[in-house]
Amino acid sequence: MSQSQPSGSAADAAARAPVAEPRALFIEDWLTVIVMALLALITFANVLVRYFTDSSFAWTEEFSIFLMILLAMVAGSAAVARDAHIRIEWFVERGSERRRRRLAQFGALMVALLFALIAALSVRVVWDDYRFEETSPGIGVPQWWYSIWLPVCCTLITLRAIGLFLRQRRAAQAAEGDA
Repeated sequence: MSQSQPSGSAADAAARAPVAEPRALFIEDWLTVIVMALLALITFANVLVRYFTDSSFAWTEEFSIFLMILLAMVAGSAAVARDAHIRIEWFVERGSERRRRRLAQFGALMVALLFALIAALSVRVVWDDYRFEETSPGIGVPQWWYSIWLPVCCTLITLRAIGLFLRQRRAAQAAEGDA
């Protein structure tokens, strides 16, 4: 049975240090800003129209829901790239520095696998929406206009998770080389 290092040691601080953030993360940051701005504008316009006319734009709710889902996917991609995704710290903080690095790498691989699977399966959903000419319930536009973004965003998250894994592996190799 191995003992973990004391909480204040230099090795513990190095193990908790974040992996370098990718430079191309501005894509997710700007998409987040644009989507949030669109949500705010659409909601504000709908409130004004509803206040002055006692009716609302029919398309705003459907489009707002789509934008919120897109926002969650883009933010998920940024969280994966920044290594800020949810994890159970009780498991992560236990054990040696090497074990913590291996768990971080395992987590990145599992995220990549999950979102690659979702991307692959959601391509079928998009194809079915297109092939069967499904329309959205609110305004009747083709449903694939909305569903096409699921495989795109899942592929982006998969690539970000693979990038995180590679950065973590390089950091682990550098740490083992220093030891």
